[in-house]
Amino acid sequence: MERLQKVIAHAGVASRRKAEELIGQGRVKVNGQVTKELGTKVGNQDKIEVDGVPLEREEPVYFLLYKPRGIISAANDDKGRKTVVDFFPYTEERIYPIGRLDYETSGLILLTNDGEFANLLMHPKYKIEKTYVAKIKGIPLREKIKQLQKGVVLEDGKTAPAKVKVLSIDKRKQTAIVELVIHEGKNRQVRRMLEAIGHPVLKLKRERYAFLDLRGLNAGEARELSSHEVKQLYSMAQTGK
Repeated sequence: MERLQKVIAHAGVASRRKAEELIGQGRVKVNGQVTKELGTKVGNQDKIEVDGVPLEREEPVYFLLYKPRGIISAANDDKGRKTVVDFFPYTEERIYPIGRLDYETSGLILLTNDGEFANLLMHPKYKIEKTYVAKIKGIPLREKIKQLQKGVVLEDGKTAPAKVKVLSIDKRKQTAIVELVIHEGKNRQVRRMLEAIGHPVLKLKRERYAFLDLRGLNAGEARELSSHEVKQLYSMAQTGK
């Protein structure tokens, strides 16, 4: 479910602020009823009219992108830097990323124009697992790994328990490759978790999102999700399985 003014703005009828004015003036109907409540939430099945004209919504689209390092996870950037949306020059729909990967992190990110779907996947209570592989400075002791598995206290709260596996170590270079599986989405969470136990990240990649992975893609390449994959993600978010 999304706020009515956001849906109107996304359809290109007006800016969000103007959409709020239209609602307040009683010029918007939802399922045949005038609504003046700005907090009204609507779903994909609701019929919306503005000044008696039915709102035409874009067909929902769903993409998986292998984001390279040095790319902004946003629809646009006020500093003119390249964003994940720039990898879709021929996509007419107004897509945006589901969640974020920070500038220096590569890997799997989803993009869509379906706000209901995006909100569902991003909500922490639905516990969609995300798998990261990090190259870290130093070789972590078992006690440090247990800290991650139990949850680490960060400035914005304690993290949920993570699944952690040491994939390899390089004693000569004093580095290690570690796999972490988390279901939260705190800002720069994996980097901050590893910094908190004294092992700063040298390189970070998101390898998997739920059952999705990067097989067949190189950095900067994308593919459309199948309808079956979209249904699976909806089902996982709604049932927690």
